[in-house]
Amino acid sequence: MQWSLFVLILMGQCSFFTCHLYEYHFIPEEMPWDEAQSYCREQYTDLATVFDMRGVERLTNSPQTTDAWIGLRSNNESGINKWQWSVPGEKYKQSETDWGTGQTDNGANHCAVITGRQWHGKTCNKKFGFICYNEPSQTYHCVTETKSWLQAQSYCREHHTDLVSGFTLVNDINYKCGSSDLWIGLSREIWSWSDGKNFSFRNFFPDSLVDDASKTCAMTMPNGKWSSDICTNRKPFYCYEDKVILINESKTWDEALTYCRTNHRVLVSITDPHQQKWVEERAKMADTEFVWLGMRYTCTLDLSFRVSDHSVCNPNLVPPKKTVRCESDLAVAMKRDGEWYKKADSEKFHFICAK
Repeated sequence: MQWSLFVLILMGQCSFFTCHLYEYHFIPEEMPWDEAQSYCREQYTDLATVFDMRGVERLTNSPQTTDAWIGLRSNNESGINKWQWSVPGEKYKQSETDWGTGQTDNGANHCAVITGRQWHGKTCNKKFGFICYNEPSQTYHCVTETKSWLQAQSYCREHHTDLVSGFTLVNDINYKCGSSDLWIGLSREIWSWSDGKNFSFRNFFPDSLVDDASKTCAMTMPNGKWSSDICTNRKPFYCYEDKVILINESKTWDEALTYCRTNHRVLVSITDPHQQKWVEERAKMADTEFVWLGMRYTCTLDLSFRVSDHSVCNPNLVPPKKTVRCESDLAVAMKRDGEWYKKADSEKFHFICAK
C-alpha cells in the first residue's frame, strides 16, 4: 500500500472517486428477448440487472431514448411462494411473519395487506389504502386514498421512502392506521433476473402491468420506469459487464492479493453500500464461509485500510467484527451473509478480484 494513502487515512481525509463494479452497454440492434440474452452472455456478462435507483439513473442518463430489454422475466406461475419486501436489501424471513392461516400460498394473490395484526394475500391490482414509511426517522404515514399495490409503492417512493417494509416496522404499526385492509411492502416474487441474482428491486410503472399472460419480459422506458412486453417482439437492449470475479481457490490474504494483481487488477474494495450489495451477491456463491476483501487491519492503531489506490470514507458501512485476538496480522473478510470480519491473514478463503 502506498504510504501517502496511509497518511491521508490517519489524518481523517479521503480521496473520493467513482468506481462502478459493473458497466452497462446499450445494444441498438433489435432482437427478441431470448436472442438479446444470448448476445449479452457471449459478449459481456448478461442482460442488464438493476438492483437500486442508482442503476435506474445510470440507464435513464443514457443518451438512448427508446424502450429496451433488461434482464428481468416473469415465469407467470401462480404457485410461487417466494415473498420479498419492497425495500431493497430488506430480507424476508418466514420465521418473522404474521400471516393469517393459509395465506402464504394463497393462489395468485401476490401482494400483502395488513388487517389489524395479521397479513393477508390479495390480488395486486385491487385497490386499498396503504402505509408508507420515512427513512431515517423510521416513521410511517397512513394513506387512505385507495390504489393498486404498484401505485401505492410508486406513491410512497415519490413522497416518502417506500411502502412500509420489514417485520419490525410492520409489526409496530398494529392498529395505528386502522383495522381495514392496507397495503404493506410485501409481494410475492413472479419475476427473476437473467443472471440468477436475488435482487428484489423493481421499478415498474404503476399502470404498466396488466393481466396479460403474454407480456412476460421487462423493458426500461425512456423515463426510467419499467414495463413488460411480449418476449418475441424485437427491441434494442442493455447488457451489463461484471467488473468483479469470485475466485474459487482457497488462499491466504497475501496470496489472494498477489493473484488478483497478477491476473486481474486488485482485491475488491467496497466503498459504499451500493458496492456492498453487488459484492455480497458474489460472496454467496463461495464454497468457503468467508471471502477475502481488499482491506488490511493494523492492531497497533486499531485501524482498517484498503489496498487500492483510493479510499472513500463512508459511515454507512459497518466496521469489521473482530473474531481473533489482535496478536497476528489481520485482514478483512466478508461472510456469505454480507457482514465483515477481521481474520488472521494466514487463513485460507476464496476471494473476490476487481477486473
